[in-house]
Amino acid sequence: MKQFDLLGIGNAVVDVLYEVDEKFIKKNNLQKNVMTLIDEEKAEEFYSLPKEGIEIAGGSVANSTVGFASLSGKPAFIGKIKDDNLGKSFSKSLADNKVFYKTEPILEGSGTARCFIFVTPDAQRTMNTYLGACSLLSPKDIDEELVKNSKISYLEGYCWEEQLAKESLIKAAEIAHKADNKVSLTLSDPFCVERHRDEFKDLVKKHIDILFANEIEANKLCQTENFDESIKEISEITEIAAITRSEKGAEICNGKEVVKIEPKIFGEVKDTTGAGDLFAAGFLYGLSKNFSVLKSGNIASISAGEIISHFGARPEINLSDLIKKELKD
Repeated sequence: MKQFDLLGIGNAVVDVLYEVDEKFIKKNNLQKNVMTLIDEEKAEEFYSLPKEGIEIAGGSVANSTVGFASLSGKPAFIGKIKDDNLGKSFSKSLADNKVFYKTEPILEGSGTARCFIFVTPDAQRTMNTYLGACSLLSPKDIDEELVKNSKISYLEGYCWEEQLAKESLIKAAEIAHKADNKVSLTLSDPFCVERHRDEFKDLVKKHIDILFANEIEANKLCQTENFDESIKEISEITEIAAITRSEKGAEICNGKEVVKIEPKIFGEVKDTTGAGDLFAAGFLYGLSKNFSVLKSGNIASISAGEIISHFGARPEINLSDLIKKELKD
């Protein structure tokens, strides 16, 4: 028996969410609906904005582990923080949400990472991220026993920005496969795919069993505007590929089989932050319980639907109860 169902390895980030209008995006020369890396000076500038922000412990894969716990799974997380106020907030958040976390924090240097998420009235999010301490993840932070004792290791594409973090992800994947465990990856952002396309393809071919991407990321990975071409190419390099398509739902390739998943929306779409993170949480939860791809995809869709009904990338209700209610038939 494995001690954990899921081990997330990714950036330990505190999210700061602001509701803004299109004028704010243009005035600050922000690239809408993608993630842009910023330095500490810019981070301090955003942090001192006169408007009220919502501060929530985040990070893409960390969000997935919290969603996974809300589904009644047993998750753990590896990611780097500093021993500062934001770092303590991040660590407490995981503990409060029943995610096992014990990565050693740094004591000096860069502060805990933060991501400024500017949400426009169309519910789209524009992210500006200061990586800080989370960029210092290194192979020594990869706990071999933790990887061996987790059914699935889930890796964050954002980590590919740093050489030591790259080595950390590959180390985790190799340990996981030696223990006959599965390895999953999220491509994270079109920005990441464009910068690391060839390396990502190589990583997927050699180390990844379950790949997550949205339609834009999938097309950029395959250098095509044709979604069907992307699906076909990706299905040839990994065992399972889950491609989300916003209001069109998702398509999941399992060998030659393609399963279409309908979107689930609870009321008005407020904020798409974390939709992909919670889709991954739901799908991986289903796989960890040996559910079918279709059932796992439906759990994923319901989990993502809950997240987009409010601000922030952490569930506001117990996802396990929601799934039981929605899948009762």
